[in-house]
Amino acid sequence: MFEVKIAASEQEREAAFTVRKKVFVEEQGVPLSMEIDEHDTSADHFVVYDGPKAIAAGRIRTIASEVGKVERVCVLKEYRGQHLGVLIMNALEEHAKKTGIHKILLNAQSYAIPFYEKLGYAVTSPEFMDADIPHRAMEKQMESVI
Repeated sequence: MFEVKIAASEQEREAAFTVRKKVFVEEQGVPLSMEIDEHDTSADHFVVYDGPKAIAAGRIRTIASEVGKVERVCVLKEYRGQHLGVLIMNALEEHAKKTGIHKILLNAQSYAIPFYEKLGYAVTSPEFMDADIPHRAMEKQMESVI
């Protein structure tokens, strides 16, 4: 049984960083200095656990009034294809609604655009390079919490 948690301790934040390092730094070759950044101290981090093991992560931060940005969404290679991306995105979006965010922005790696489109995100930019990986900006208007 998979469990999504908002990182509430330094240990849980480190679990998120461990997953991110495995996916982005080791697997995709992103420099560590680009992966761990100044926004990590202010963002809300989410971790998906399989028992005690951290297997997926993501973060969200407020960037303007009622606007949030989802970043660093990743799943360990051996756990892909089990809908964990949807699980973590749903948790990020629910958190956004509860904290007054009405629009979410993200920069998707180009291969992942169909995944985000299925979740209601729309492409808003031409392709650009980030850490030598093609990306496109996307956004989604959130429905209000009733």
